[in-house]
Amino acid sequence: MAPSLTKDAPGTTGGKTFFGHPRGLATLFLTEMWERFSFYGLRALLVVYLVAGGPDAGEGGAGGQGGGLAMNLATATAIYSVYNAMVYLLTMPGGWFGDRLWGPRKTVAIGAGIIMLGHLTLALPGEGPFFIGLALVATGSGLLKANISKMVGDLYNGPDDPRRDGGFTVFYMGINAGSFVAPFIIGTVGQTYNWHLGFALAAVGMALGLIQFLLGSRHLDPKSSQIPSPLSAQEKSAMLRKSLLWLVVAVVFYGVVVATGTFTLNWAMVPLTVLGLIIPIGMLVRIKRDKELSRAEQGRMTGYIWFFAAAAIFWMIYDQGASTVQAFGDAKTSTSIMGWHFPSTWFQSINPLFIILLAPVFASLWLALNRRGKEPTTTGKFAFALVMTGASFFVFILPMSMASDGTKVSPLWLVLIFLMHTVAELCLSPVGLSVTTKLAPAKYASQLMGVWFLAVTAGDSITGLLSIGGADLSTTGVVAVEAALAVLAGFAVFMYRRQITSTMSEVQ
Repeated sequence: MAPSLTKDAPGTTGGKTFFGHPRGLATLFLTEMWERFSFYGLRALLVVYLVAGGPDAGEGGAGGQGGGLAMNLATATAIYSVYNAMVYLLTMPGGWFGDRLWGPRKTVAIGAGIIMLGHLTLALPGEGPFFIGLALVATGSGLLKANISKMVGDLYNGPDDPRRDGGFTVFYMGINAGSFVAPFIIGTVGQTYNWHLGFALAAVGMALGLIQFLLGSRHLDPKSSQIPSPLSAQEKSAMLRKSLLWLVVAVVFYGVVVATGTFTLNWAMVPLTVLGLIIPIGMLVRIKRDKELSRAEQGRMTGYIWFFAAAAIFWMIYDQGASTVQAFGDAKTSTSIMGWHFPSTWFQSINPLFIILLAPVFASLWLALNRRGKEPTTTGKFAFALVMTGASFFVFILPMSMASDGTKVSPLWLVLIFLMHTVAELCLSPVGLSVTTKLAPAKYASQLMGVWFLAVTAGDSITGLLSIGGADLSTTGVVAVEAALAVLAGFAVFMYRRQITSTMSEVQ
């Protein structure tokens, strides 16, 4: 059923509302839905395509259409982790473009166009177009993600608007509506018929998202078109000179590496994963030490660092749902129900389905508890999310052990793991988006949203470095260590919840 528009709710402005929220939320909801359709369609195919035809491919592979890139699982996991890390690392310059150069609305439109071009490039055969396409999708996603979330925050009457957390959760439903459908369409076509046609369908999805964003932009808050801190002419010239200098350095360096015949994927992946750890830390330190911030703003940044660290651990495990867990589903999990076979990429629809079902429950729960003065604090929600995430990987050890003798395990194991991921995600991710807009100093409104997404970069960079370094993430020992780390981090956040909350001034 299509989302319904109703008359004004208290505290809203202008005409109609979207589920009791500002009407502009509908535009952003649909834009993100189509962007996630394209992104999660690629996500469902990526690891399966990389290993298809290789030693770690499962029976859910190419369906007779020919192999993928025939890589081993460690290399595929590293590529997936680096790509995913870069998607979120590039939200930092994406936020900068929104704050300093184009404004959030224009930056989102440009980012959507680059994403569409990236998927079209992936539709071309060969390793060269494949990696160029991944780079374009990552670049466009970085431009779009930080700014579209910032525009959601702009729709509300300040950080104390009680609808704010619920609005971000409704926005999250749009994300997962696209994510749920994508594996059934893009995954099925790509895995069973033609890989590159699947990638082309992702481009069509992003094109639809871009069209409706341009048509619905009139419903957005006017602040979305403003440039909060525009560059001066001198700053633009300096930025252009520095960018060209670094581009020349990179071209010369990698040109020498290629010319000497020593280039391997690690020449690209290792620097990117190291940057994925260094840049988030550097950004947080730079913002925290900015002398222009007030004492209250610096205090809120201290509390925010705790949330960032917790989120990095969460995403390190959660994002393996499309690599380690997906590879297990492809190779060691039954993909037949009563004689009916389904593509293994469909496993990637389980998490979005649970979010669609449970997000309204959580949104209503937070509002109901807020009215009674009993809503858990952000620290309490984060602590629970970490413990639940760690528990999901303790559960994962059981089917891994059962499949060690070659037995195909029931797909219900993956359903349970993704259910636990979903419950944890709903307590951390939309809440984290909301708390970022609450805690962000005005000077860093879009950029701190980019920093929030760098928690994903940090988590995926750790996974990538482990894979590049030879760690087998598909063993029970490594999975158990990751699970224990998440549970311990959850208890640490809970034990220090009062100290964390006290740093955030009036924001709770």
